[in-house]
Amino acid sequence: MRKLRSNFAEGTTLWALRRAQWIALGIDEADMAKPKIAVINTSSELSSCFSHLDRVAEAVSAAIREAGGLPFVVKTTAPSDFIHCAGSSGSYILPSRDLVVNDIEVSVEGPQLDAMVCLASCDKTAPAQLMAAARLDIPTLLVIGGYQACGALNGETVDIEDVFESVGKLSTGELSVAEIECMSRVAVAGPGVCAGMGTANSMHIMSEALGMTLPGSAPIAAESERMYERARAAGRRIVEMVDEDLRPSAILTPEAFRNAAAVAMALSTSINVMRHLQAVAEEGRVAVDIYDVFAGLDGKVPVLCAIKPNGDGRIENLDAAGGTLAVMSRLRGLLDEACVGVDGQSLGARLDVAGVVEGGAVASVGRPVAEGPSLMVLKGNLAPEGAIMKLGTGAYQDLVFEGPARVFETQQAALDALEAGEIREGDVVVLRGLGALGGPGVASASWFAAALAGSALAGRVALVTDGQLSGLNRGIVVGQIMPEAAMGGPLGLVADGDPIRIDIAARVVDLEVPEAELARRRSGGRPKLKMRDGWLGFYQQLVTPLSRGGILRPGREASDEGKR
Repeated sequence: MRKLRSNFAEGTTLWALRRAQWIALGIDEADMAKPKIAVINTSSELSSCFSHLDRVAEAVSAAIREAGGLPFVVKTTAPSDFIHCAGSSGSYILPSRDLVVNDIEVSVEGPQLDAMVCLASCDKTAPAQLMAAARLDIPTLLVIGGYQACGALNGETVDIEDVFESVGKLSTGELSVAEIECMSRVAVAGPGVCAGMGTANSMHIMSEALGMTLPGSAPIAAESERMYERARAAGRRIVEMVDEDLRPSAILTPEAFRNAAAVAMALSTSINVMRHLQAVAEEGRVAVDIYDVFAGLDGKVPVLCAIKPNGDGRIENLDAAGGTLAVMSRLRGLLDEACVGVDGQSLGARLDVAGVVEGGAVASVGRPVAEGPSLMVLKGNLAPEGAIMKLGTGAYQDLVFEGPARVFETQQAALDALEAGEIREGDVVVLRGLGALGGPGVASASWFAAALAGSALAGRVALVTDGQLSGLNRGIVVGQIMPEAAMGGPLGLVADGDPIRIDIAARVVDLEVPEAELARRRSGGRPKLKMRDGWLGFYQQLVTPLSRGGILRPGREASDEGKR
């Protein structure tokens, strides 16, 4: 009998009770000594993102059985940004990530299963599964559920990003409600995640860059034969990982996080990868500051591929060019090739045999799409702990934007002002009180950012926010202001008309108000925080700052004790 934590001593209460339960389920007694592997399945009928995952779970489970393991499909909540954003101004979106983490812990640690294969799809599932892997530190790999197919209207391709930005065009008269209805009928042509470089595809790519998926997993078309081949291969491989005792702690090293950050900058991924990567590091007690890592790569990593919303390229173009492996092969001089992945191989060995061809949608470091950086960390008296801006292919590299603040406490108020024509060229819209604590859970600012990008004011109005942004957002948007307003950040001191200066070349975002005046405003104290009930209330009491990943820890501030 293998020395597995799931094999309880004969004659014990745990052994007897579980044996009776499993015999009733039809599990063969001979199978009860095999490695017991959770197939973490976030399937749901609420969103097309997850609608195929039951079939993927079947494929993984069959491969586990063939390889000598005993699979158990475990279902968790399945948050979809575009569906779960409806309640509480989008406040459930980020907290759903941490709900999944704890759901996985209960379902895997409670029964003492030996390993897990996690089926990743929409924005929050991949980071949640990586966080759970780092926390539990049992053999784990991710299977990527893939990107959705898109449709066409009047001979033009239409995807979910076009629908996302359509509200801005509605307010200017460019589109009618009837036209948006037509777009929505064709934008999503199958299961899977948004077909752009949004947070979902970004985190799928980060999973492979970290080494937590099998090579060639991201991006990948949902329901494609290659997706199912990778799923079956994962089922076989996880049984081997149990025998090898290959755990996330051997994979999720500081060097692996730096590799992932370099890939993120080469692809101009969603800014949300920073908070999620920091959260994974925090859960694994990995001594790395992701924001410092990205700042350290500033000027060193060019943009190698311009996928929507960064350019005209489509996610299937990156897929056809070799995906994450192709990007990493172009970046070999910048990466730590000793990092080990779930395949048991070093990154260098993996790239040696990848056979990725030059050309296609992925440029070379010598002849990049843009010099970069595509993602940058800004600091200044408005964001003393940092803020993030996504430049994509560099349209705003030398921009200095200075304008009067237009302060809004809710996204809806800002949308109403945009529709009413009350926001004017040169304004800096401040959306605040929406962070991890204040939202709570980082309430949405992404609808306003999308509407602004789709309006006539695109590129003429800036947005500064501590609220939630989508990976599909673009424009002059400074997001994830740290510390957030509700945690005493300077964003909470801004008043209508205050001049705000965004100097991209200097990496600075400043509130140009005399310190004496700011001190006077601080003396008035913080606005009283409205505490919530239910899940959001628990989250609000436990969440750490986004500079620490926005994870849940008693006492808020995560201790450094035990970091490796």
